[in-house]
Amino acid sequence: MIRLLQILFLGVIAFQVQGQLVNVRVDYNGVGDCMFTAVNNAKTPLFLNIEFADLQNTTFSEPLPYVKQLEPGNNVLFTLPRYPGEDVPRFNYKIKSYRSDPKAKVNLDFPYLLPFTPGQTVKSFDVANIDGFWGANNLKRWVAVGFVAKPGEPVCAARRGQVVEVVGAKRNSDPESWYNTWNNSITLLQPDGTLMCYRNVVDKAKKLALNKVVHAGEVLGEVAPNVDGIVLLIYHNSLLNDELRFVLPQFVINPGEISLVNPAMDITVVHPYDIRALEMTKRERKKLLKRD
Repeated sequence: MIRLLQILFLGVIAFQVQGQLVNVRVDYNGVGDCMFTAVNNAKTPLFLNIEFADLQNTTFSEPLPYVKQLEPGNNVLFTLPRYPGEDVPRFNYKIKSYRSDPKAKVNLDFPYLLPFTPGQTVKSFDVANIDGFWGANNLKRWVAVGFVAKPGEPVCAARRGQVVEVVGAKRNSDPESWYNTWNNSITLLQPDGTLMCYRNVVDKAKKLALNKVVHAGEVLGEVAPNVDGIVLLIYHNSLLNDELRFVLPQFVINPGEISLVNPAMDITVVHPYDIRALEMTKRERKKLLKRD
């Protein structure tokens, strides 16, 4: 007999996905194996964590903790095999969904590009607060990087990323889809599962679309009106608690040299080929950089 179980996840903590955005489906096939699939009802990727308890008549062989990136739409997860000669598998499990990878493996020495046009001289500033980043919640621990900039200046992607949110002066979308509560911001999902939010950056040219990939060094947008700088936040969720984990990036300040930045430094922007190409495929390098 084939049985069907569908579970709708309701988020309950900050930055855990709220509402019925993830459906996990379990089908029993003709020999009693359990086939898990998931539907991501969001327009951008989500990360699903499943924890099992009381497994009977089967075994779970996936790496633990189990976290799977879900693309929008249908996703195949895994199969719980039925032990030969035993009853159908029985189990209890719970799921959580996140907008970033809660077990992201962050390389603290990753070389981020300065997010401005090569040849420009830039200066950073100390970010005093990130008020309004997530509603009225005051985060206990955070780090951010600020750069002095003038309205209208081009802003480049510091690292390859997939566009997951573009917000102008006002938010008009469903709060269920929000990645934070800042206006005039662009958020990218980076290859390591972290999110990078560019605050005070707008897509005036309307060139960005959800899920578009923007490569390191490509123009992302421009500095918003009536501001004197931009703020960069890199962060991801955690499996241990509902607090966000923040990352302080190192930037390329000279070819072959990376460093944390501080307001005492006047830095000439460089975008070396090897850094721009670092997370590109061969085809992308040939198309965008005109080199193999």
